[in-house]
Amino acid sequence: MSPDKIPNRIFIKLLLGFWLCSSIIIAAVGLLPLLQQKHDRAPLPQHLENLLSRQANRISEEPKLLEQQNLRRLNHRRNFKGKPVRLYLVDDQGRVMNTDKVSRGLRRFMLMADEVDQPISHQFKNELLFGPYNFDVLGRQYSLFGRLADHHPRPWFFFFAENKLLTLGLAITLSGLLCGLLAWHLGRPLRTLKLSANALANGDLTCRVDDETTNRKDEIGQLAQAFNSMADSVENMVNSQQRLISDISHELRTPLTRLQLALALSRKKGHESAEISRIGYEAELLEKMIAELLELSKVKLNANESKRHLGLAETLGQVLDDAEFEAEQQQKKLLIDISEEIELPLYPRPLSRAIENLLRNAIRYSNSSVSIQTIEAQSKVMIEIIDDGPGIEDEKDLKAIFKPFYRPQSARERESGGWGLGLAIAEAAILAHQGQISAENIQPHGLKITINLPTI
Repeated sequence: MSPDKIPNRIFIKLLLGFWLCSSIIIAAVGLLPLLQQKHDRAPLPQHLENLLSRQANRISEEPKLLEQQNLRRLNHRRNFKGKPVRLYLVDDQGRVMNTDKVSRGLRRFMLMADEVDQPISHQFKNELLFGPYNFDVLGRQYSLFGRLADHHPRPWFFFFAENKLLTLGLAITLSGLLCGLLAWHLGRPLRTLKLSANALANGDLTCRVDDETTNRKDEIGQLAQAFNSMADSVENMVNSQQRLISDISHELRTPLTRLQLALALSRKKGHESAEISRIGYEAELLEKMIAELLELSKVKLNANESKRHLGLAETLGQVLDDAEFEAEQQQKKLLIDISEEIELPLYPRPLSRAIENLLRNAIRYSNSSVSIQTIEAQSKVMIEIIDDGPGIEDEKDLKAIFKPFYRPQSARERESGGWGLGLAIAEAAILAHQGQISAENIQPHGLKITINLPTI
């Protein structure tokens, strides 16, 4: 069956889920009166019928017991299987003959039995009433009722029938639980899809939806499979693009090397002119740009390197020494505050290159000082690089400066001969660590670069 002909399983799940939930609640509430009615009109048990039958036979055999002075003998309590039992004699006018004190429960039971028109038993909270047993004495009809005066727990459903507000609350709670279970069943894989999509958007091209979600037999499973297929295509295209850039950069180096060799031979022969000097200068710039393109490609492809658990200060040691020396040459101060105890999984070379680019950029545009410091937080390390330079005038450029070949029209780029690849290399290296990098202006002036790296 083609995917287009497969029934909408999400629709079916939602329909069945809500239908089942509402049906259970309606059935439970609707059955309570029926259960109560069935229990109220339960047939008279045989042992209780035998009890009434023996007493009726006794009265039939001794009609004098119906005389007023002898009725008190019927009013006495008797024992039935160790429990006190009391009998009530009713004439054909519905009057109780052997007592003047008729309880409300007995009256209620007599009306209930009259409606049913057959012997029944009914269990109240503290007593069990049963009857009637009809018999004739001297041409008149009489009925016997019995009461077992003992604590008889009522069925559990009577509690709900008598406490309607509580029953309503329980029904709402039960429906909430069932709907919550359905929502969890549908929402959990959607959250997984969201996390995978966010990871892919943040540069983790290897992230995929887990097998549990892709193996589902509904539209969510089909969506997860489509997402993984899309992620495979995106990863292949991005990697192909980076390999293409790397291959082109390598190929450009061959004619560039020949050009530089030709310039060197020309100068050796004494052919020096302003044009030749300009060609040599542009060739050097082209060589540097190709080198940075290759570096960007390597960082994004993360070629031939695996993560290692290393100390941050040790990894950046050489980079920090070089940056400190460069700052001294420009009569500027570099403040370093990196704890020796910080360790985390990292790619040493890409991270070192990223910090080097950021520090050199900060030193170049600072007025007098640059600082680099680390802050440990829960499951991450934050690295801050702060300079006291002019910052970036246009706030829109703060996010765009990490794009390849992007050069903001600000004080930071007025004297720059770069191509906007240094910060792109830094961002690619941080994303390879599943980290984040951002820039913000600080007051009264300066720029702060913040890097967040996971420690697990």
